[in-house]
Amino acid sequence: MTEFTLWDIARNLLLAARWTVLLSLIAFVCGGAVGLLLLAMRVSPLPWLRRVVVLYVELFQGTPLVMQLFVAFFGLPLLGVEVSPWVAATVTLTLYTSAYLVDIWRGCVEAVSRGQWAAGASLGMTFGQQLRYIVWPQAKKISVAPTVGFLVQVVKSTALTSIIGFIELTKTGSMITNTAFRPFPIYGMVALLYFAMCFPLTLYARRLQQAQLAQARR
Repeated sequence: MTEFTLWDIARNLLLAARWTVLLSLIAFVCGGAVGLLLLAMRVSPLPWLRRVVVLYVELFQGTPLVMQLFVAFFGLPLLGVEVSPWVAATVTLTLYTSAYLVDIWRGCVEAVSRGQWAAGASLGMTFGQQLRYIVWPQAKKISVAPTVGFLVQVVKSTALTSIIGFIELTKTGSMITNTAFRPFPIYGMVALLYFAMCFPLTLYARRLQQAQLAQARR
């Protein structure tokens, strides 16, 4: 049996945490890009575009992320598309993230007065110009706190990618546990690393929200 010191365990978990952070950032950035496109469709004056986005959101919010990972990793090969755990995890988390971000941002856009849309229309702006130059800059200020808060959920969701063989923090903890047979200190360190990644984001989101409330009272 391989002997692991606490330093060996901590070092391997820290190295694995890099992949958790990288996967979270890719999913958040790519999901944000997809979410912006979906947002434009969701607030579009065209009813069929709005219905497409509603169906998309309901699909990804209404099914477990675990099942989405299974479909991407095990289902696509049945169609002749071979995917690695990395690709399956990245694509699934990107789509999952975008489905939640579009809902968060839609609420922020709807919080902007309808008079702002009317003002843009009176200047001869198209729908896209109204959204880009008038409404979204205002909605963006409202959206920062909930968006940062959702990033915490994305980081924690990466743990589920271990079920398809993606070697991130949780998967590495399981592999070391199966070898060292010391589950309590190993999973304790895993939990501490997740806390170290998520707590600063939670604290930052809370402060942003408090700052917005204080500004609104003025």
